Amino acid sequence: MTGLRILHVLDHSIPLHSGYTFRTRNILREQRKLGWYTAHVTGSKHRDGAAAEEDVDGLHFYRTRAPSSRWQSLPWVDPLVVIRSLASRLDEVIERERPQVLHAHSPALNGMAALSAGRRHGLPVVYECRAFWEDAAVDHGTSREGGLRYRLTRALESRVFRDAAAVTTICEGLRGDIVARGVAADKITVIPNAVDADSFQLDGEPDAALRRELGLEGRLVLGFLGSFYAYEGLALLVESLAALRRERPEVALLLVGGGPQEDNLRARVRELGLEDAVVMPGRVPHERVQDYYRLVDLLVYPRLHMRLTDLVTPLKPLEAMAQGKIVVASDVGGHRELIEPGRTGYLFEAGSRDSLVDTVVRAIDERPEWGAMRRQGRDFVEGERNWTASVARYRPVYEALL
Repeated sequence: MTGLRILHVLDHSIPLHSGYTFRTRNILREQRKLGWYTAHVTGSKHRDGAAAEEDVDGLHFYRTRAPSSRWQSLPWVDPLVVIRSLASRLDEVIERERPQVLHAHSPALNGMAALSAGRRHGLPVVYECRAFWEDAAVDHGTSREGGLRYRLTRALESRVFRDAAAVTTICEGLRGDIVARGVAADKITVIPNAVDADSFQLDGEPDAALRRELGLEGRLVLGFLGSFYAYEGLALLVESLAALRRERPEVALLLVGGGPQEDNLRARVRELGLEDAVVMPGRVPHERVQDYYRLVDLLVYPRLHMRLTDLVTPLKPLEAMAQGKIVVASDVGGHRELIEPGRTGYLFEAGSRDSLVDTVVRAIDERPEWGAMRRQGRDFVEGERNWTASVARYRPVYEALL
């Protein structure tokens, strides 16, 4: 299938940084290694300058400008504007790029625009579901589970699943939910999240100066690096620290990043009198992230139970395993797809402070066994969760359409 021409339809892209854009960049890189030609268009939600076209890291992106409308502020006018403007832009890009396949990625608005353009140009559409955006909206407080907006968003995506020629998704949890909507199981292919293991170093000494600067000398460091959303359960982690330090006074917590819960977390640290045990340096430059990872002994991911976390696999635990780090995570469905307890990490009962504390204490007590666990975690990433293996799964999807 060398020479296959694919037009990817995206919500946003690099140079913006998010898990969404990093997954896209890795997919495009690997598809090009296979000899496939990829073109790329983003919808009007990508707001990063006003250029109609843009080159970023060797990739050419077509941008979509949303037409202004005095009705656009109404809740269900804006999505229609997004779909219509993107569909119109796709007509232009298809004429120029002559793709053989349209590959639309979440959200469903992109799928609807691609289906519209695909019908006009006689092109098959692959729709890739990376998450259910209505569930993310519930966590962000912009929607209510079971509310009108939630149900309409869900119905729109279900229609895209039915009308697309093929469906891909990132994990078994999402696949199961899609099948439960009446979509044929053989129409859905899992293309799992992965990491480029070669970009993560297994060895490397912690930066002694940075350790001193952060006040972490002589501490056993628990860590979390990422975005501070409510579903990540970081408040539970902070509250568990007080109980944990009664058994292991040498333990400190390093929280690197930022987000909607940052102010609440800082306030909770003060309320619990943990200022001397919790270090929150904020967001750090991308090129320094690995320096912070090296300071951490146990990476903790205390995600709470909700549809989003039970259905979707996160990327951070894979990045941790790629660096040979020990992972302690809640037993939500997304984590259970990645972590084999006692082999590649530890799982504790989601939402339970006692279980979190007990599991961390057990992990510390089993420190002599960490070497084997580090190797097994790295082997899992290299063997099963690398981008080359993951992206190769697109080949039969495209072949079946052509």
